Amino acid sequence: MTNSRHELLWTSIATVDLHDTGEGHPERTERLPAVAAGLAVPAIAEATRRFDGRKATMDELSLAHNRSHLEKLEAFVTGGGGAIDPDTVTSFGSWDTALWAAGSGLAAIDELEQGHASAAFVGIRPPGHHATATRAMGFCLVNNVAVAAAALADRGERVAIIDWDVHHGNGTQDIFWDDPRVLYASIHEHPAYPGTGSASEVGGDRARGTNVNVPLPRGATGDVALAAFDQVIGPIAAAFEPTWVLISAGYDAHRADPLANLEWSAGDYALLTQRVVGLAPQPGRTVVFLEGGYDLAALTNSITATAAELTGVRHDVEPPTSGGPGRDAVASAATRHIVGLEKP
Repeated sequence: MTNSRHELLWTSIATVDLHDTGEGHPERTERLPAVAAGLAVPAIAEATRRFDGRKATMDELSLAHNRSHLEKLEAFVTGGGGAIDPDTVTSFGSWDTALWAAGSGLAAIDELEQGHASAAFVGIRPPGHHATATRAMGFCLVNNVAVAAAALADRGERVAIIDWDVHHGNGTQDIFWDDPRVLYASIHEHPAYPGTGSASEVGGDRARGTNVNVPLPRGATGDVALAAFDQVIGPIAAAFEPTWVLISAGYDAHRADPLANLEWSAGDYALLTQRVVGLAPQPGRTVVFLEGGYDLAALTNSITATAAELTGVRHDVEPPTSGGPGRDAVASAATRHIVGLEKP
């Protein structure tokens, strides 16, 4: 861990969370208290400050989503909700919660632009990175990180989204597929839900090379994820020269998580955080958005590891992992993106 202390802003929508997914659903209300517990470690708590989120407006959501789709989704949810698909369940309060989730990311950007801290962590649910411009899916209603990235891009910023959720962020990829203002890069398990995210998916004609996927096989450990960053994502992101870095921070690649098959630890998330934050051009240009992570103890420990890096606080976490498969997948992705087949 580093020694230089930095202030971390964070928010949680736990007090306004009305998104009821029903008994037994892994994406449940208890996730947000687990996040708060991860930030309550005394040394980290001393280096953090809460800020208030807000609701996003329909105009703000429409920066990343088709407005007609949003209106139909709102009507369905506020009419009582129900199952959108076998994974994605809504209740009457889910739409209001989704507005808070997306708006809190925008509020974080506002806070950082005023020079209030070196980074921000947004503790929100439902997650967002599977939501496409026209479809809610995969536990996700609104794509929180995409709404924030689109708002920044519309103001002339260059935005890098780094997604380390164990599942590929097909929705974020879809929204920015042909948008050269936004770099989307993902490390994820493959094959796994939703089935997208091969290394050959590199972006549309106007944005070729600004979509970067490093798919890893089941059993991959944290050292392979770090190699994916060091050999593929890091160099491409540095060449992109982002003015803002947004992290789709899923913690479901942890070896304890019930929904995936990677073998990472909290220590691996600390090392990933350290690397990704280094992409930002200056302090105050990094926002972390909660995505997945369904084992509550692993989620708490991984949040602590992330926050320790963001604040520069020394804190003992689980040792990083190593020795798993996937180096060949990293080498293949590096050949495609770095050697010249699909340079940004």
